Amino acid sequence: MTEQRAVVRAHANIALAKYWGKADIARNLPAVPSLSLTLENMRTTTEVSFSSELTADELELGGAPQGGKPLARAAKLLGEVRALAGIRTFARVRSHNDFPTASGLASSASGFAALALAAVHALDLSLPIERVSALARAASASAARSLFGGYVELGASAESAARVAPPEHWPLRMLVAVTSEAAKDTGSTDGMQHTALTSPYYPAWVADAPRLFAEVKAAVLAKDFERLAPAAEQSALAMHASMLAASPALVYFRPATLAVIEAVRAARKRGVAACFTIDAGPHVKVLVEPQHVAALKQTLEGVEGVLRVLESAPGPDAALLREFPR
Repeated sequence: MTEQRAVVRAHANIALAKYWGKADIARNLPAVPSLSLTLENMRTTTEVSFSSELTADELELGGAPQGGKPLARAAKLLGEVRALAGIRTFARVRSHNDFPTASGLASSASGFAALALAAVHALDLSLPIERVSALARAASASAARSLFGGYVELGASAESAARVAPPEHWPLRMLVAVTSEAAKDTGSTDGMQHTALTSPYYPAWVADAPRLFAEVKAAVLAKDFERLAPAAEQSALAMHASMLAASPALVYFRPATLAVIEAVRAARKRGVAACFTIDAGPHVKVLVEPQHVAALKQTLEGVEGVLRVLESAPGPDAALLREFPR
């Protein structure tokens, strides 16, 4: 038996300027520009082993064998890497997230970033990181950003992501108020297509998103929290407005989602430098300056419906590991 293997760890990213919608569905190109923060403490670890003994690709996520759509998406990415290497050997994939999967916490971003990089390294391909980012983007657009640490952008219709600033540029903290451990009813890809087809607000979202992206990027580069907060919050709420106007409406919020928003607004009135963002899920991510983390975390843990609060600093680039963790 011949086997080629690699293990990679990638980190989830949370968009501060949101991505929602596709310019090209077949190529999975984003309709709007986005800017994200990669998170140190939300990790996916993936092992890819190409083996001549396999008769099909296999996927294990969190110890459970996967079939259907998850396996098909992984196999498609693996097929693209196989084509680059000029081989037909199938692969066995083992992947583990240390945070809830498919619930709006960007597990597909870190997952496909780790899968792309691990497959490329397993086959000893010498590809620039931008090419690996493009491979990940074809599977999940947000995954393009998880190849990079710190603050990262993905332009409208862009093939790959690019770093805006390294993690140490602005060492803010992200608090994630987890309001559910369950997978969401409507995945992001289906939700985007539904919004584009049925929401009268979708064209307005696509038209205004570049302005919000530019404002978020300028604020990040200037390390200007007072400028960042309103732009990031408007980006999230405008995205959700387009979903809420779809037919039928896409409602990812839970009562706890709104309660956390109100808690963040109240904290800001008390002088706490904090702002919220919400992806396609019920959780609320709160960006906060380091000196306010302990007090705000305690506040969020006391909000009814919040199960737990994760804390993270800006995270690093995706990277190779020696072994898959036991």
